[in-house]
Amino acid sequence: MTFLIIGLVIFLGVHSVRIFADDWRRQQITRMGENKWKIGYSLMSAVGLALIVWGYGVARETPVVLWNPPTGMRHLAALLTLVAFILLAATYVPRNQIKARFHHPMVLGVKAWALAHLLANGTVADVLLFGAFLAWAVMSFIAARRRDRAAATTYPAGAMSGTLIAVVVGVLAWVAFAFWLHGPLIGVRPFGVAM
Repeated sequence: MTFLIIGLVIFLGVHSVRIFADDWRRQQITRMGENKWKIGYSLMSAVGLALIVWGYGVARETPVVLWNPPTGMRHLAALLTLVAFILLAATYVPRNQIKARFHHPMVLGVKAWALAHLLANGTVADVLLFGAFLAWAVMSFIAARRRDRAAATTYPAGAMSGTLIAVVVGVLAWVAFAFWLHGPLIGVRPFGVAM
């Protein structure tokens, strides 16, 4: 559990600099240059993510169960992760109505993903991992919207074609991950079937 906690502190800490210390962040980018900042940011993120993956895997070997979620939570989790994949796709597909409306679909996708996994899992490691990501996503979204208002940021109007592409890409990615990749990569088959 220690490595999971250290990984969360590093990974979410690095990703929280803009939330809690944006002025300091800008000063560091000015002082060291954008490329060096990005390299350091990426290395720290990678270390944090590796510790999260390793620590979570170790914690799952001897799980401490807090509650056993009802079976229906798995269905709700599946729906929420589908929404998360569509939001993630909308982050990258240009000129879609989802991004035009919500401005920060990736952070909303993290919220949906974390909430889904909190609802469907009941161990201490799950609460730490997904609870931390959910708390971070809530704070990140609030901070991003505040920055947008302060800078009077406007987002281009979305087109139906971009929205349809985002939805189709999100659904296809969700199907691939839920039915084929989640089992081999995470060790859990969300639908309990091998395909």
